[in-house]
Amino acid sequence: MKATAFIEPGKVEIHDVDKPTIKQPTDAVIRIVRACVCGSDLWFFRGIQKMPKDSLVGHEAIGIVEEVGSEVTNVKAGDFVIAPFTHGCGHCAACLAGFDGDCMNVGENVNNGYQAEYLRYINADWALVKIPGDPKSYSEEQLNSLLTLSDVMATGYHAAATAEVKEGDTVVVMGDGAVGLCGVIAAKLRGAKRIIAMSRHEDRQKLAREFGATDIVAERGDDAVKRVMELTDGGADAVLECVGNEQSVDTAVKVGRPGAVIGRVGIPQDPEMNTNNLFWRNTGLRGGIAAVTTHDRAILLDAVLSGKINPGKVFTKSFDLDHIQDAYEAMDQRTAIKSLLKVSEI
Repeated sequence: MKATAFIEPGKVEIHDVDKPTIKQPTDAVIRIVRACVCGSDLWFFRGIQKMPKDSLVGHEAIGIVEEVGSEVTNVKAGDFVIAPFTHGCGHCAACLAGFDGDCMNVGENVNNGYQAEYLRYINADWALVKIPGDPKSYSEEQLNSLLTLSDVMATGYHAAATAEVKEGDTVVVMGDGAVGLCGVIAAKLRGAKRIIAMSRHEDRQKLAREFGATDIVAERGDDAVKRVMELTDGGADAVLECVGNEQSVDTAVKVGRPGAVIGRVGIPQDPEMNTNNLFWRNTGLRGGIAAVTTHDRAILLDAVLSGKINPGKVFTKSFDLDHIQDAYEAMDQRTAIKSLLKVSEI
């Protein structure tokens, strides 16, 4: 089968590899219909994160179940499913508490290899999210939105949920990539009355407004803090930090009012952060790896199926697997907000 492999910084290519098989009774094999490139994939593509040569990559997909292990009963061959990157077991302390992104029964590195024709998926019985109805009845736009539920929409929602966004809140969203834009959707979905998107790029500003942003702040650093304070009369009730770098985290701490909560989902790019600033403003810091299956089942799948949200609009360019290098370059060069991969037909 075709699968995307990392070669070296700035280069990925398609390899011909063995089709995956069932190894554990809790596994499923999925034929991938749609996959995509994530902003976090750019870490190894840009050489920031070390990745062994020939590693299979990608962690977002939807597809058709082809085979299941003997202990899988909630899905069967032929089912159309979202394949979250989180692989929650559903019965450990983390999953039961609603944090399947921190599942204690994953046990192996399985968050790669989704940019391929087939995928072996572990903990399939609980973690896979079944999409109802006939797969062929979904439009391309719906497929795109369903695909975001494997990661970016759930991650944006996780930022809003952990920041405790509630009806009537004023929210600042740090980051205008796909996760940040989905954070705007999530803040609106949870009832925020004012949503300030921090963005310097016209195409992303436009989409942020379409998703529900009421204000755009293009400034960075101290200028951004000053602008938010002018807009909010004292700071936001909640801040969604969807970048992870030092400046973004520093700004997130400063734009919240005393007692605000920061929902942090940007993967930390700096191991150190001064938490004293949180203390002096009674600021709460939450967040981490998204609880994808939990959020999908609780609210996001229904929101997509009903047309209440349309996060698939973050895909601004489409590619097939044979043009995977182009898909990565489009995101690396910011000519695409997020690159869609059309792997196969339903």
